[in-house]
Amino acid sequence: MGIKDYQTLYRYMEYLNRGRILSLIRAKSRGDSIFVKPQKLYLANTNLHHAYCDSVEVGTLREVFFMSMIADENIEVASKGDFVVDGKYVVEIGGKNKSFKQIKDVENSFVAADEIEVGFGNKIPLWLFGFLY
Repeated sequence: MGIKDYQTLYRYMEYLNRGRILSLIRAKSRGDSIFVKPQKLYLANTNLHHAYCDSVEVGTLREVFFMSMIADENIEVASKGDFVVDGKYVVEIGGKNKSFKQIKDVENSFVAADEIEVGFGNKIPLWLFGFLY
């Protein structure tokens, strides 16, 4: 693909992002231009995953759910963990057995865990983020 082809692809991806079909998450250090390759690319919500995909990974659904619930916030790709919210909070997404191993030395880090009802310490039930919608 030539440069023009990439620019057209990124422009279309940005249109789908603005139409809330896709969610593009770019690293802050790489700039805000639509012509910068996104670090993560998701369908915008879990319903779209179930509608368009034959099979869906539960880990992807967890990340999409979290990301779609805090979509109005400033969200970036994290070097450790899954997301950085507001440039301050590092969040790792996982199931009930997800540990803090990946983010153990990171300040303001949290695990958003699926399949738990009550949080403890810096482990927050993933379903609670649904109240932010």
